[in-house]
Amino acid sequence: MALNLSQKQEVVAELAEIAAKAHSLVAAEYAGTTVEQMTAMRKKARETGVYLKVVKNTLASRAVAGTEFEVVKDALTGPLLYAFSTEEPGAAGRLIKEFAKSNEKLKAKVVSVEGKLFPAAHVDVLASLPTREEALAMLARVLAEPAAMFARAVKAVADKQGGGEAAAPAPAEA
Repeated sequence: MALNLSQKQEVVAELAEIAAKAHSLVAAEYAGTTVEQMTAMRKKARETGVYLKVVKNTLASRAVAGTEFEVVKDALTGPLLYAFSTEEPGAAGRLIKEFAKSNEKLKAKVVSVEGKLFPAAHVDVLASLPTREEALAMLARVLAEPAAMFARAVKAVADKQGGGEAAAPAPAEA
């Protein structure tokens, strides 16, 4: 069904709002994907904070104008599915990569992060980015390591000097 002008304006406005606050964009060719596969992908996208939309390339080009994803305008050809990561940069890449394993017709075509355009193969790099929780866990380990090393060094010195044994109790005052 064709969209009238006001409907097109609404689609462009909605997509522009998402693009303005998104971390990354993956555009993928989806021709030949079944309805069941698309439904499963949309469900997973909602769960992982990915905005998934099939829209005409001219409307997508207008929507990304003025955002950091403007660099993809010339690469938008053919029927494309747009996946915007709204919560963490790697979410869209993980979604497309995961569903491309079971569907050979789904192929990433364009990847954009922080105003830079990358080839489709970059979706693997994007998918390998840690989630927010994983990144925080890595940071906590890095921050805790110096204190742990210091504690081990103090214990080693104390053990070497014989101070690791229990100290004699202090005499009681009379």
